[in-house]
This record gives sequence, C-alpha cells and structure tokens, in this order.
Amino acid sequence: MERQEEKITILRLTEETRNSVEDVVATEFPLTIILNNQELVTLLCSPVNLKYLAVGFLFSEGLLKSKDEINKIIVDERRGVVRVEAEESHELARDALFKRLITSGCGRGTSFYSATDTAAQKVESRVKISAHDVFNLVGEFQHRSRTYRATGGVHSAALCDTKNILLFSEDIGRHNAVDKIFGECILKDIPTDRGIVITSGRISSEILLKVARRNIPILISRSAPTSLGSRLAADLGITLIGFVRGKRMNAYSNDWRIVTVGN
Repeated sequence: MERQEEKITILRLTEETRNSVEDVVATEFPLTIILNNQELVTLLCSPVNLKYLAVGFLFSEGLLKSKDEINKIIVDERRGVVRVEAEESHELARDALFKRLITSGCGRGTSFYSATDTAAQKVESRVKISAHDVFNLVGEFQHRSRTYRATGGVHSAALCDTKNILLFSEDIGRHNAVDKIFGECILKDIPTDRGIVITSGRISSEILLKVARRNIPILISRSAPTSLGSRLAADLGITLIGFVRGKRMNAYSNDWRIVTVGN
C-alpha cells in the first residue's frame, strides 16, 4: 500500500534567496469502484483504507442498504480497483449513470443524486453534548492528523461519542474521509445513531445527506456550512455546529442539543 504522503524536490524562494529543498506532499490516487461488474465511478483519494471508502461510498449513495447484502469485497491495490459483489442486482439505470453530480468536494467528489431529489428520514435522537465537550473533541481532532501536519493537503473526519473520538480518517477529499468512517462502521457493525461526526471541511448539502443517511444527530466542523447544508440540517433534525475555533462556535440548527453553563 502506498503512503499518504510523498517526498518531492521543490524550489523555495524569498525575495532574496532561491533554495532547492525536499518537501512532503499528499499522495493522490485514482480508485475505481465496481458493483456487481458494473463500473460506477473513479474517485481521487488517498491510497489507504480503500475497502472502507468503497463501502462507505456505496451506502452513502443508497446503492447498498445493509451489510448483509455484501457477498465479497475484492481490493486490488496495484490497479486501484475495489470490486463489491452484492446479493441482488444493483444495476443502475442508464439515466442514473449519466446523472452523476460533480460535487463541491475536494478530491473531485461524485454523487448519484442531488439534494433536491433525495429523501432522508428525520433524525429523532435526543442525545445532547456540552459546549465544553465540543471544544475538547475538536481540540483532540486537530492533533490527530499526522498527514495534515506533514503536508497541509488532506481533510479529516471522525466518529465520536460525547467524550471520545472513536474512529478517525484522513483523505485528500472531505467526502472520502467521511465515507471511510462510515464504511468502517458498516463493516465492523459500529452503531452511529447516537454518534457525533467531526469534519475539517465545509458542510455542503452532500456531506449533510451522508450524515443523515447514518441517522447521526450532531455534525461539527471547524469550517462553514453552505446555505443548503444549513437548511437541510434544520429540516432533518441534525444539530449543525460550525466555525469551532478556540472556545467559540456557531450553531446553525437544532441547538437544543448543545448544553451550555446555566441552560
């Protein structure tokens, strides 16, 4: 398996100097996902946890509904292919294949739906989190990403409970980082319906819908949401928290899940 970063020689310049130095950049890797012999998509990603990425992507897109549907997963790391064999025929209609949406994601995210034509169930979880614990989780989250510290070129995602980070992933694409978390949850039977997701990237509609499909009540980012991401969070019962910086944060929807001193 390739590393998530590679060394290259660059020219470092100031107003007065020019020096040839060795630098570290994030690895970019094309991964093709094939479901029941039907090639679906080639994702640009970081070359680790490819099985989790493929499974998370298929579930996020609604192409698989249950782990029990999966018969076999074959990962060809050399060729950059993951083949998933499922119980039933999941062949997409031709119009669906041509309706793939190029999303706003880093790493050239791709989706088979748009926020305007995808239904998701409202999240009813009564789980709450204190503002203090939000700040602690995000602080720990920021220190987990070794590849980001080395390259500055990847996104991160984590599944947490109200006190601890349970799973963590990195990828050049923010969508991929989230799908890797969900793929691991699915294959390891880790429940998500009382979970919290933290992401380093902005919260657009497609990220929000991925989270809603896993029935996750709280979504946290150090970055900002889009207008549609914020509206969907409100409609789907998800507590959306953004711009967590130091001891400040913004709550965009369903703020009743956030407990502050005195409330």
